[in-house]
Amino acid sequence: MEEKSEINGHAGHKSLLPAVSVKSEKKSFKDRLMVFFKRNLLVILTVSGVLVGVGLGMMVRNMNLTRAQMTYFAFPGEMLLRMLKMIILPLVVCSLISGAASLDTRSLGKLGGIAVSYFLVTTLIASSIGVALAFIIKPGVGAGALNTNDLGLEDLSSNKETADSFLDLARNLFPSNLVAAAFRSYVTDYKTILVGNGTNGTLNYQKVPFGTDADGMNILGLVLFAMVFGVALRKLGTEGEELIRFFNAFNEATMVLVSWIMWYVPFGIMFLVGSKIVEMEDVVLLVTSLGKYIFASILGHIIHGGIVLPLIYFGFTRKNPFSFLSGLITPFTTAFATCSSSATLPTMMKCVEENNGVDKRISRFILPIGATVNMDGAAIFQCVAAVFIAQLNNVDLNAGQIFTILVTATASSVGAAGIPAGGIITIAIILEAIGLPTHDLSLMLAVDWIVDRTTTVVNVEGDALGAGILHHINEQERKKQQQQHQEEQELQEVKVDVVANVKAEEETSPLVTHQNQEESSSRETLNEKDGVESVL
Repeated sequence: MEEKSEINGHAGHKSLLPAVSVKSEKKSFKDRLMVFFKRNLLVILTVSGVLVGVGLGMMVRNMNLTRAQMTYFAFPGEMLLRMLKMIILPLVVCSLISGAASLDTRSLGKLGGIAVSYFLVTTLIASSIGVALAFIIKPGVGAGALNTNDLGLEDLSSNKETADSFLDLARNLFPSNLVAAAFRSYVTDYKTILVGNGTNGTLNYQKVPFGTDADGMNILGLVLFAMVFGVALRKLGTEGEELIRFFNAFNEATMVLVSWIMWYVPFGIMFLVGSKIVEMEDVVLLVTSLGKYIFASILGHIIHGGIVLPLIYFGFTRKNPFSFLSGLITPFTTAFATCSSSATLPTMMKCVEENNGVDKRISRFILPIGATVNMDGAAIFQCVAAVFIAQLNNVDLNAGQIFTILVTATASSVGAAGIPAGGIITIAIILEAIGLPTHDLSLMLAVDWIVDRTTTVVNVEGDALGAGILHHINEQERKKQQQQHQEEQELQEVKVDVVANVKAEEETSPLVTHQNQEESSSRETLNEKDGVESVL
């Protein structure tokens, strides 16, 4: 009877246990769901903002708004862009100064070398992908009759020399006025002057370059100055510590402002995307005319951003790149909506540090440089555009011209402005380098608002993965140094033990004891002799 009752009792308990576990599972699932929503609320709101913006734009598009009404409709999105641009200058300068000052010169040189190598190699790979896809898909073949007048576009051309473009890049690295560099950059312009009369009575004119200032932040010069200034503060030692603490505090305060701005991002993005859809004129004509060009550019971005960059990250870190990228959905959405690498920098910094655990010293050193120098997505669409315009004008590119496209796209992307449509200027440099006309650039500008979105996403993805790779390398170096330090400590302990053991062995070694025995026996014999002599 007792056994039965025991069995029944166990059976009864067994029947109760699943019910309790189901309740706990339900409770834990709700808790997990709430935690997930709290953790990813900003991401969900940002993605929802893009989707709602598309729907809102399609609805408002049918209302036939005037130009003034379109401006009012785009106002919330314009406010988001102004906020993000406002924070760029203090964020870039302070983060680079504090980042460069927090790293010792040896580490800074090593990390800087790895970063520059990574940026150059990935941009060269991106340029190669762009050229290869342009030759495979052939977006310009069969579109020879297409010109700017067919699409109702204004003619856009550039007469800037390639040499002057690269000289301007070098000049902007060293701005003559740091305050002016915050809102202006150096640009070469040309004027025609009379140099004399020819032999036939004709007048001889020459095109002479001269320097002017163009609106737009000279981010390249500010980046270089901030890095060198940070290194100089590090060299000062104790005298520079107060200023380093000031810039660190300034940087932290800026990041707090960024965290506040990020909560406005979903609302601003909704109107940015909606207003862009409302402003589109004849999308069907554009897509049918330039569809192969758009497809080639976006396919290149998918290949580079979805396969090449994650493979490079995996090759260095042996970690899943997509789990790293999953923490960066908010900056990717911001990049897609704003089309600006510089405007995405604040949100990218915050997400890389908080979601992916990248060291602040690494992220605040490498991300501002990447936003200025690393333009993988831009290199792809610039190479596709260059080959497209060559095919449009029935020009067969030789091996030398293809090589020129690759090198020029890689080099000129360094100085490309991190702003919407900043890459169009760079295409003009490439076209001038290979001797192609620039009057078809307005075709690129017509579809740039489509291609520029995926371009910016790939640009900021390359920056983020570069920061992840540098963080991994830095962690590995730190672990090696710790291991070496531990080994040195162990060696010192072993040396101390060896010295102690040697002393102990000297006291208890057989030779010493044998010598002691011999000495004691000799002493005993001497004592016996003395005793015998005394007896005698």
